[in-house]
Amino acid sequence: MNFTTGFLMTIGTLCLAPFSFGQTVAKSGKPEVKIVTKRATGTFEVKVTPVAAEENVGDPTIGRLALDKQFSGALTASSKGQMLGFQGEPAGTGGYVAMERLNGTLDGKKGGFLLQHVGTMADGKFDLNIAVVPGSGTGELVGISGKMTIVIEGGKHSFVLEYSLPKPK
Repeated sequence: MNFTTGFLMTIGTLCLAPFSFGQTVAKSGKPEVKIVTKRATGTFEVKVTPVAAEENVGDPTIGRLALDKQFSGALTASSKGQMLGFQGEPAGTGGYVAMERLNGTLDGKKGGFLLQHVGTMADGKFDLNIAVVPGSGTGELVGISGKMTIVIEGGKHSFVLEYSLPKPK
């Protein structure tokens, strides 16, 4: 099994593990902005497409995939993204990074944001961290922060997005 059909396809479709996420708040001397924390759940479909290596770009042992997702539930959105990854030896070990931009509606608020993925796999166990990229919110989602957990059960993809938005003024 080669890199493209192995590790990245597994990670691209089986982002399984929960993770931890830290958040800091700057001390500016001004009254703190109130943050409202919410939890959005739903399902998604994902299409993972290998992208051909480009001559003289990066290391040929690092594979690249295009991501195309459709989310439904409390988050109704589409996303496009890219993933880079490496499959180690023995099989079932490696790591990946990915960025994807979501656009749609989250709990009735229209806009978009980016998700940043960092994952490793060893001994069949995943360590996956997916965070909302600070400063990436658009529309009614400006100021969003948070984390996403992805679960695969019975071949179906679901998500839990724990997020915060600044409280309306």
